[in-house]
Amino acid sequence: MHYRPLGKTGLYVSELCLGTMTFGGRGAVWSQIGHLQQPEVDALVARALDAGVNFIDTADVYSEGLAEQLLGQALKNLGVRRDDVVIATKGFGDTGSGANARGLSRYHLRHALQASLRRLQLDHVDLYQVHGFDPATPIEQTVRALDELVRDGLVRYVGVSNWAAWQIVRALGVAERLGLERFASLQAYYTLAGRDVEREIVPMLRSEGLGLLVWSPLAGGFLSGKYDGGGAQDGARRATFDFPPLQRERAQACVDALRPIAQARGVSPARVALAWLLQQPAVSSVIIGAKRLDQLDDNLAASGLRLDVAELEALDRVSALPAEYPAWMLERQGAPRRAQIAAASD
Repeated sequence: MHYRPLGKTGLYVSELCLGTMTFGGRGAVWSQIGHLQQPEVDALVARALDAGVNFIDTADVYSEGLAEQLLGQALKNLGVRRDDVVIATKGFGDTGSGANARGLSRYHLRHALQASLRRLQLDHVDLYQVHGFDPATPIEQTVRALDELVRDGLVRYVGVSNWAAWQIVRALGVAERLGLERFASLQAYYTLAGRDVEREIVPMLRSEGLGLLVWSPLAGGFLSGKYDGGGAQDGARRATFDFPPLQRERAQACVDALRPIAQARGVSPARVALAWLLQQPAVSSVIIGAKRLDQLDDNLAASGLRLDVAELEALDRVSALPAEYPAWMLERQGAPRRAQIAAASD
C-alpha cells in the first residue's frame, strides 16, 4: 500500500480508502447498494486494515446512520487503535423530519456531527466533509461552523464533497480572509467513464492545494464489465440502482479498452480502471467499496498495478472529454507562452 499527503495537511492517507456504502442496507436507496451486517463488516474492515488501508470513509446518511454504527462497532470489535486509522464522515443530508434536519447551517452541522460521533463511538473524526452544497445557507456561515468544530476538538480537518469549483474557491477565500479553517480536500466523482472533474475542478485543486478523494471509481460498477449488452449479473448494483449517470456509449468504449489490457495482465477490468485513477496526479485516495471479500481483495490489488505509457494512452484516448469552451481557447492562446516556459526550463 502506498500513502499520499492529503492536500496541505501533512496527513498521509492510504491511496485506497475503504468506503462504507455497502454497510447496513437500511432505507429504500441504501438497501439497493448493500446490506452487510456486523460479521461481514468486521471481516471487510479487518481485511482492508491488514492490506495497509489506514483511511475509512462514511457518512451520516448511509443506511440512515447504520453504516456509521456498524463501522464504529467494527473498530471496537477488532481492537483498532484510534491513532492507526483516519476516519472521515460527512454531514448535510436529511437526518430527520424536522425543518432543520438537513443543510449546512451551524445548527444542523453540530447536531449531525454529535450524532455521528455517538454512532462511531469516537470523540473526534479526522476529516469532516460537507456532503453537498446548501443554497439556503451562506458559505461564510458554513465555513464559520466548520471552524468552530475544529476549534472544539471534534474535528481535525474539514473537507467538501460535490461542490462546483467556484463554490470551493469562494469558501477558500472566506477562510483566508477571516483566518478560519480551510477545506483540506474534495470528495468527487471521477472515473475513466466520467472525467468531468478535469475541466475546472482538477486545475482548481492543484492550484489551491486540496487533496482529491474519488467516489464511485468504477462508475457504479459499470467498469467491472458486468453490464455488457445492457444486462447485468445477479446482484450487480446498477441492475436496481442506476447511478451515477453515464453516457453509455462512451462508458462501453472504456470497458472495451480495459478488457485487452486486463487480459494481457491477467487481472480484472476493474483493477485496471482503479490503477488508471491511481496514476492521475491530482488523486490523493480512491474510495473502494465491496459486498464480498473477493471483491475487496481485487480492488486492493490495484495498489500494486502500474500501467505503462502505452496502456495509459490507450485508455486516455477512448475516455477523453469532448473539447469544450473555454478549454479549447485556453489551449490555443496559451501555446506560445507554454513554449516559452518549456524553453526556459531546458
